[in-house]
Amino acid sequence: MPVKNYKPTSPARREMTVSDFSVLTDKKPEKSLLAKRSNTGGRNSYGRITVRHIGGGNKRKIRIIDWKRDNDGVKGKVAAIEYDPNRTAHLALINYVDGAKKYILAPDGLKVGDFIISGPDADIVTGNSLPLENIPLGTVIHNIELKPGKGSQMVRTAGAGAQLMAKENGFAQIRLPSGEVRMVPLICKATIGSVGNNEHENITIGKAGRKRHMGVRPTVRGVVMNPNDHPHGGGEGKSPIGLPGPVTPWGVPTLGKKTRNKKKASNKYIVKRRK
Repeated sequence: MPVKNYKPTSPARREMTVSDFSVLTDKKPEKSLLAKRSNTGGRNSYGRITVRHIGGGNKRKIRIIDWKRDNDGVKGKVAAIEYDPNRTAHLALINYVDGAKKYILAPDGLKVGDFIISGPDADIVTGNSLPLENIPLGTVIHNIELKPGKGSQMVRTAGAGAQLMAKENGFAQIRLPSGEVRMVPLICKATIGSVGNNEHENITIGKAGRKRHMGVRPTVRGVVMNPNDHPHGGGEGKSPIGLPGPVTPWGVPTLGKKTRNKKKASNKYIVKRRK
């Protein structure tokens, strides 16, 4: 989907780019597949901020997405390609022949009027969902399950695609977009193709107000705070961090410090780490 530029009528307009949304159908979202979304402002049930820099933004509703693709053998027709304010990927509204309506992530190349199906006997066609054991080696896939029947958890962002590398001992080896090679049980499902809206990475936000529309509040650097507010704070004039390494406001090492637990149970499924 092409990226749209503006004439530089202001400093923000000079840099700002948006998607032209040409692939989307002019249709309102399916009401039966909408759910209410409450804004938390980054606060927990006690009213304390647990995630900083969150608040405000435009109102939006959650689109209920079919992550499991468990209606095997039932054909569905793509009725619309729609925008989802909660993610970078677009959604495809599927009208199944049994009367059900569901949203799925819109793969790259899927168009209105196309047919999709899920199940072990499905063809290797963009948008079809199959168990990994039925997908040929070298196929580009997305929407991958980690546990059978739980629903997809990996490779769901705009433009993302993984590759099926090998099958052995009941596991498939998948090269993820990060470069990591990971083992996933062969009975887990994945969808053929890569996620659509691959031009999303070329969009420039351009101005601070656009981030506020997304519900992202300003981030203040620790070095410009007072020492009672942040470990990086204090000093006369512009000063460095003054510590062996950067830390969070609570003194925990950050910005490059590896936080993954070395004893995590799923470490044994990682064949090769990301670059």
